[in-house]
Amino acid sequence: MKKAVGVMVLLVFGLFMVFGVPAFAADTIKIGVIGPMNFVQGQGHWNGATLAMEVINAKGGIQVGNKKMKIELIKADSNEHLSIPDATNAMERLMTRDKVDFVVGGFRTEAVLPMQDIACEYKKIFIGCGAATDAICTRVAEDYDTYKYWFRMTPFNGTNLAKASIAHLMSTAGAMKQAGLNIPKFKVAAAIEQAQWADGFVGLAKAYIPKLGMDLTGVWRPSANATDVTAELTAIQRSGAHIIYAIFSGPVGIPFARQTGELKIPAIQMGINVEAQKDDFWEATQGMGNYVMTSNTYARDVEQNENTKAFVDAYVKRFGETPTYTAGTYDAILFALAPSIEEAGTLNSDKIVSILENRVFKNTTSTIKYVKDSEGRHLHDIQFGPGYSTGLATQWQDGKLKGVWPYKWVAAQGAPEVTYKGIVPIKIPPWVIEAYK
Repeated sequence: MKKAVGVMVLLVFGLFMVFGVPAFAADTIKIGVIGPMNFVQGQGHWNGATLAMEVINAKGGIQVGNKKMKIELIKADSNEHLSIPDATNAMERLMTRDKVDFVVGGFRTEAVLPMQDIACEYKKIFIGCGAATDAICTRVAEDYDTYKYWFRMTPFNGTNLAKASIAHLMSTAGAMKQAGLNIPKFKVAAAIEQAQWADGFVGLAKAYIPKLGMDLTGVWRPSANATDVTAELTAIQRSGAHIIYAIFSGPVGIPFARQTGELKIPAIQMGINVEAQKDDFWEATQGMGNYVMTSNTYARDVEQNENTKAFVDAYVKRFGETPTYTAGTYDAILFALAPSIEEAGTLNSDKIVSILENRVFKNTTSTIKYVKDSEGRHLHDIQFGPGYSTGLATQWQDGKLKGVWPYKWVAAQGAPEVTYKGIVPIKIPPWVIEAYK
């Protein structure tokens, strides 16, 4: 009897060693969460996914055919701010060592492109929650059989981010006019980090700012990881700019905002500053980030739809801070993957792809619809505009992050006006009013 038990133990142990997972793992859905975990963007990835897992598992899991399967999250630190090889190695480990069923996350385009290659090689659905570059989705149209496993969740693509940022710029200029400032013609300085995703904003600034009847005083390209931008800001101040069009996803957003405030440059700062989406931005800039505006996804007092408040409240309660856009991993798991898996009745990627790309569904901020290109080819990119994804612009107003756009936004002639519950007017810094009144 003892010999038989011993043989059984050795057999079970041998199976464990061969497959590397305990037997119960067969009843879990393994989702890799990949991002720069030592930075705010990766923390958002992990927190959003954690909340989604808790919601789903509390209900018994996802119905897959005739059984319920709970979610197991696998954290993968891509370190993609600093190392592309680290990012690709992290994705490779998710595929080969962890043997995940799906992946969510990704932030820096330069890292997401090769990570996308790896996930698609293994035919694993990878839902992006951070990188904005259009090319990540145009790959799907150009080589569908290879890249059909990629979908975007957040943010909307760089082209549409640019459209939104121009709408924010026009709203900012409109608020300055309403303040009665003596500015016959607005001057705009562009500060755009050195990163692939941001390159398109250089051409955008040069092409569109003059078309808006404004002068572009120059384009500055600090490092995404710069800790001192005094040289750039001194030049911007000398240029006489009234508005600073800032495009930052990296840590540079903190020193740029802090030093702008310290110098009391008579210009309002707007654009994209991912660091300014964080609750601790106020403390990190020592209050010098007051009146900084940024494109955003969430604000505590703003409700884009009926799902927003419940998510934001739960996130704040669980993690003590407002979610940043990379917490869209919550949407990717709860609203995109889970219902698609249940409808497919399987974890087979190809069957889930054909369901997900044709679904139209609400997440925590908008209605998601996956669009096609002009030739009718699937892009797995999301629809931008009224009724779909619009995003927000938020502004720091005396220690509180407020939603300030869309505020009675009309996207095109004859289009409906868009305002979300909780949106308030833009505030102009007092020193800007003093300089130009």
